[in-house]
Amino acid sequence: MEGHASRAAEPFQAKEAISSHFAWLNTRLALEMTMMAWLRMAITLVGFGFTIVQFFERLNDMEGVAPAVQPFAARYVGLVLIAAGVAALVVSALQYRATIRYLWQNDFAAIAGIGKPPGNTPIYAVTITLTIIGVMAFLAVLLRAI
Repeated sequence: MEGHASRAAEPFQAKEAISSHFAWLNTRLALEMTMMAWLRMAITLVGFGFTIVQFFERLNDMEGVAPAVQPFAARYVGLVLIAAGVAALVVSALQYRATIRYLWQNDFAAIAGIGKPPGNTPIYAVTITLTIIGVMAFLAVLLRAI
């Protein structure tokens, strides 16, 4: 048992090998694909939330349509969906940043194959832009600016 306990206290060592490098690249690309899936899901939530609000507000304005039993329900559902999309963007950006920092720490520098970590990736710009759009959509629905 003592040998096992002493090995657990040692820091993780990444071995320099071509298979380790490709495993690191595979992990990095999987992270990008995961982040893009989060972005698609967040875009869908914001889009559906905004569309639900628009559809039911236009439906209430049509002639021959019975008034809604709960007229504000669609607005509340839309706001919740938009807020969930924005929250997903924020959470995914934080997770992405933490994982990127982990992958670029000194333990993996030898197998990364690049001297220094790159700056922010384009996915940050996309995430920030979509977060701003989501917040604007939320405020537009909340303040009935649409």
